[in-house]
Amino acid sequence: MSENFKYINLGYIEEISGGDKDFKKELIQIFLKQVPEFIANMHQFLSEEEKNDLAKEAHTAKSSALIFSMEETGKTLKRIQLLAENNQIDPIPGLLSQVEEELNGATKELASYLNDL
Repeated sequence: MSENFKYINLGYIEEISGGDKDFKKELIQIFLKQVPEFIANMHQFLSEEEKNDLAKEAHTAKSSALIFSMEETGKTLKRIQLLAENNQIDPIPGLLSQVEEELNGATKELASYLNDL
């Protein structure tokens, strides 16, 4: 199944799944469930200036994004994490908007892929 994706790359999950479709489906379903939670939590923590919680959530989201080889999104999430840890909030809203767009794009691609599995 050759797909052209803008946001994701399935190479890593293909490798770790060993072709097990059920395992791939489970990983994708977990990601699809987590993304809205990550986005909502990061927005909430930002608005409440809960910098430690924002840093932790960005770190967790980064790990999930990297499973689908979202390298640039992972780097941006790492930057959000470090900025929050260093109390540098001003750049975060713009970065968070970028991450939100990329994660939402990834969920659309993965939902489509999941329907084809």
